Amino acid sequence: MKGILHFVYQRLRLRLSLPFNGIITLIMLMFPDLCALIIDMDGVLWHGDTPLPGLVDFFATLRQKEIRFILATNNASQTPEQYVAKLARMGVTIIRDEVLTSAQAAALYLRERAPAGARVFAIGEDGVRQALSENGFQLNELYELNAHYVVCGMDRGLSWDKLATATLNIRAGAQFIGTNPDTTLPTERGLTHGNGAVLAALQAATGVAPTIMGKPEPIMYQQALARLQLSPAQAIAIGDRLETDILGAVRAGMRSIFVLSGVSQREQLGGLSYQPTWVMENIRVVTEAINSSY
Repeated sequence: MKGILHFVYQRLRLRLSLPFNGIITLIMLMFPDLCALIIDMDGVLWHGDTPLPGLVDFFATLRQKEIRFILATNNASQTPEQYVAKLARMGVTIIRDEVLTSAQAAALYLRERAPAGARVFAIGEDGVRQALSENGFQLNELYELNAHYVVCGMDRGLSWDKLATATLNIRAGAQFIGTNPDTTLPTERGLTHGNGAVLAALQAATGVAPTIMGKPEPIMYQQALARLQLSPAQAIAIGDRLETDILGAVRAGMRSIFVLSGVSQREQLGGLSYQPTWVMENIRVVTEAINSSY
């Protein structure tokens, strides 16, 4: 809690002519109208398969305070059920409807716009293929060149043939959809390439830029808010990437917490045209802030 007080005091003391005890009062009212959180996962809750400190206490606090949440991730590789199981292994119980992936966001977006029975060539793992199948799309196989859409998400089985099929379909007129633009992915071994790197390769090969579903586009935040039946003012986004999580929250009209446990660093804030509402070290500090507000 001391770290939160110091940080907010430093931010507010130059803007407000309040005594220190007045600023403490403002901190205690930090989240007075909070109804829900929309939370990123990679870099916020875990690195790879390693949970970050304070994970169990964080979720216990949300349950105790009856703060609803959606875990909204740009990582499209896994299904909601796989994320439920992953958190269970880390000692946290959630349900399927508390997860929203960029693969689900893409499928929902296309369902609202695509003709019935539209054909899709998908680069991606279970998360992408399940989301598209559940929403009624027909999935093309390699070198079938009649796709209406090409949807590209993280795929650890990526091959030359998959890239070639995607390229040929896009060149033939298929709409190019990217689940998320993240060029890197935090793992327990360090940063590796993300889906954005694959999108860049396909764009270079086709001359066509993808339509992005995940953050920083506001689509996924808007879908999460619709599921929660809340307005942007009633929820707060939590993320570790300034260029996706935080910018997406700004575009969606939401407040945001930038945590320093993932990819982006505090030093990057200086050159940005947008800012998070709060900066906190990690979910342990977020938990302290929530406890101080209720």
